[in-house]
Amino acid sequence: MDGPRLADALEALRASVARVRLGLAVVDAEGARRSQSELVGQVDDYLLPRLRQLDAPMLVAVGGSTGAGKSTLVNTLVGAEVTKAGWLRPTTRAPVLVCHPDDVGWFETDRILPGLSRTTGRPSGSGSGPDADAGARTLQLVPHDAVPQGLALLDPPDIDSVVAENRDLAGQLLAAADLWIFVTTAARYADAVPWDLLHTAAQRTTALAIVLNRVPPEGVKEIGDHLRSMLAAEHLGDTAVFAIPEVELEAERIPDAQIAQLGIWLDDLAADADARDAVIRTTLTGALTSLHDRVTGLSDQLDQQLRTAGELRGQAAERYEAAVDAVDEGVRSGTVLRGEVLARWQEFVGTGQFTRNLEAKIGALRDRVTAFFTGRPPAAEAVEHAVEGNLHALVRAASDRAAEQTTELWRSSPAGRALIRDELRRSSAEFGPRLEHEIRAWQERVLDLVRDEGGHRRSVARLTSFGVNGAGLVLMLAVFAQTAGLTGLEVVVAGGTSAVSQKVLEAIFGDAAVRTLAARARDDLLTTVETLLDDEQQRFSERVDAVAPTADETTALRDALAEFETALRSYLRQPGLVR
Repeated sequence: MDGPRLADALEALRASVARVRLGLAVVDAEGARRSQSELVGQVDDYLLPRLRQLDAPMLVAVGGSTGAGKSTLVNTLVGAEVTKAGWLRPTTRAPVLVCHPDDVGWFETDRILPGLSRTTGRPSGSGSGPDADAGARTLQLVPHDAVPQGLALLDPPDIDSVVAENRDLAGQLLAAADLWIFVTTAARYADAVPWDLLHTAAQRTTALAIVLNRVPPEGVKEIGDHLRSMLAAEHLGDTAVFAIPEVELEAERIPDAQIAQLGIWLDDLAADADARDAVIRTTLTGALTSLHDRVTGLSDQLDQQLRTAGELRGQAAERYEAAVDAVDEGVRSGTVLRGEVLARWQEFVGTGQFTRNLEAKIGALRDRVTAFFTGRPPAAEAVEHAVEGNLHALVRAASDRAAEQTTELWRSSPAGRALIRDELRRSSAEFGPRLEHEIRAWQERVLDLVRDEGGHRRSVARLTSFGVNGAGLVLMLAVFAQTAGLTGLEVVVAGGTSAVSQKVLEAIFGDAAVRTLAARARDDLLTTVETLLDDEQQRFSERVDAVAPTADETTALRDALAEFETALRSYLRQPGLVR
């Protein structure tokens, strides 16, 4: 048989649907999340249990709007007070399921409606008893001999209850039923809320009957005909309609004569196993075939969520890539040499006279630089600390700017706006200490470059006389000593910095090695900065990743739907099934 295969495929589809994340605030995301929840719920509450046990009693949900008289109708059909009308609105009483005593076993377990706990017993008219204490998430089972075996009546909360939990539970219970008996009144049969549910019934070919309650006797035909025309317009023209005139209740029940037609219809349905089986299969098949459009709708929402997630990640990536470029430009343009670095360097090399006599007196200058750095006197340390401080400020400013710009971009869309937190508007608290650590680590690697390059025999003596620390600091200055972006005296001083760095390093390592050393140091610095800023960008990506679906979820959902539809086609080819 194809039933077990279909059940397995349905269970796999249900798992894929449940795993889908739809956390981004895109268009109709809330509706998609509601559809997702409803789909998972119907599979758990109805489709899998019914598919695996087609011989279970038929569940008839008697649903309706507030005050429509559905509880009174159930009591009248059974001939006893098995459920209580909620005169106080809103009511939070538990839903009631009435069945033949021999059928109680079908409903005592979590075979259907696994999310509801169970109590068993007849309600008390005084307001005490099982239903008085049971919460809305409790299903109260009431066995009664008047209910035909093979049929159970379910009285859910009002579909338009002012309590959201009641409305949600009403929808859940209706979706778990094989047949809806929808109760409305002559005054409210055209209301929007009932027709939303009736439209859903039409889409899923749910077996349906409508009770038009409290109809003025003179208007039974006219109102009944109008309701039937409305049903036909919604492709529900075959729906059975039972009109009950407005009459005085007898012991809180509808007089037998006014409800006889509906009672006979239900009795005939209960007595005819083939007819009952046809109703069950009609609803089951309709609900199964409706999954294609419902899951496809979720898949479309997934695509929209993926696109939006990509856009948000892309906006963050662009701003942090721009931050890396800004640091690169700052390094190459001499920005790091401004302010304190320029002042400290100027104290040593001077300005105009130094640059005019540079070529003629490079040997003496080298000796002066050597004396300046060897032993790391306070002046050398001052330059080094100034470089470190300016570099820290350059990178920190780029990081803060990227964070601010990304949050501004995200604020322009509902999806991004929902993800923004105060801490995202600036660099993380850990960024400053990490940046200091990484700058010092880079400076150590520059010294390692000097040591490695100075290991050649021809450079050892020169490096020894000059000192590794001195040569390393000069190499750092060479990394930043470009004149683009500087003006006036800054050009003179930066030019002096570049010239001194170039000549001193050439004297130690030779012409060819100098450019390579500076380029390697610069690339290492930018790689370090890029890693730091990537980690800062990751804060934004993590916000998206926490709520957005992945491409794998989309693929898994579509694959599971394809497998389910293959199994469904095979199942529907079986003889005797309602198509």
